[in-house]
This record gives sequence, structure tokens and C-alpha cells, in this order.
Amino acid sequence: MGRPRGFDEERVIEAARDAFWAKGFDGTSTADLCEATGLNRSSLYNTFRSKEHLFHRALAHYITTMTGRQMALLDDADRDGLERIRALLEQIVDDATRVRAPGSGSGCFVVNTTTSVASRDPEIARVLAADLDRRLTGLRLAVMAGQADGSVRPDRDPEASAWYVTSVISGIRVAAQSGAERPALEAVAATAVESLRP
Repeated sequence: MGRPRGFDEERVIEAARDAFWAKGFDGTSTADLCEATGLNRSSLYNTFRSKEHLFHRALAHYITTMTGRQMALLDDADRDGLERIRALLEQIVDDATRVRAPGSGSGCFVVNTTTSVASRDPEIARVLAADLDRRLTGLRLAVMAGQADGSVRPDRDPEASAWYVTSVISGIRVAAQSGAERPALEAVAATAVESLRP
């Protein structure tokens, strides 16, 4: 029987996620991961095999957490369709404001990974594509719910609207990382909501 691990694996994955999130895959060294997780090199790689494997686990954890929070809003049957989208955009503004460090922020781990790693890692690309599809589906269904309850304009194509809101979300995150303050981000979100309102 193997010796039990003396650390919380989920906490280690979260610490690694934060390191990768701040510096990206290429900018994060093994020494950075050891410092972030509190593990030595042998413990780190005996558990997670490689930097690549740990990055995959960290990204999966981030996606599960963040997309789960977003889907909870988009699936909330107690809100009308437009209110679900408004609440989602409010959450995005909150998150984008919170993760921004002085000077330049960490941005969104998914956006950062999409632009820096996905093109050379087919498995990462597959994970990101599945996550995007899930989020687009949630938005499309929220738009359709809004059209059924009268809160969203009936002439808006649900698929195009889902892509539009996704693009606004990406824009909010990049703008926040570039230094936009909360009032500007809130104005962008409000404009998106108004574009869907009847």
C-alpha cells in the first residue's frame, strides 16, 4: 500500500492555476510552481507527471468553477431571459475587476490560454472548444427564453446573439486587463443588455 500524500491535491491545483493564470504556461517555471504550491520538484512531478499535465488539470479546474457559476445564472428559471444575461454580465464585470492586479491584470485564464496555447496543443483546444460550446448553448437558450417571455427582442437571432454576448464578455475581460475602470466596464455590459431589450 502506497504512502498517503501529505497535501491537499485540490489546493495544489488551485495554487498552480493561479501561477499559470498570472504568468501563462510558457512564463511559469517549475520553480514558480514549487513556490506557489509549496511542493518540491519530485513531489510535484510524482503526482502530476509533467508541467503540461498540471496545466491541463489547472485549466479544467478553472473551467469547471467559472463556467459552472455562469451556467447557474443562465439556467435560473426564476429570472426572465434578459435578466439572466444581465446577471451574467454583472458577474463578468465583478470578476474582471477583482482579478486585475495593479498595472496589468491576469485577465481571463480561458482567454489567455486561447490566444497563447490552444493553437499548439490539440487537447487544450478541444477542452476550450467544448467549454465555448457549453457557454454558447446557455446563452442561446437564455435568449430564446427571453423571446418567449418578452424580455428579449423577437428579431434577434439566438445563435448570433449568443456569439455577440460572448464577444462582449471577452471584450470586457481584455478591456479590464488593459486598464478600463469599473464604470466603463459596466457601461459596456449595459449597452449589450439594451441591445437585446425590446
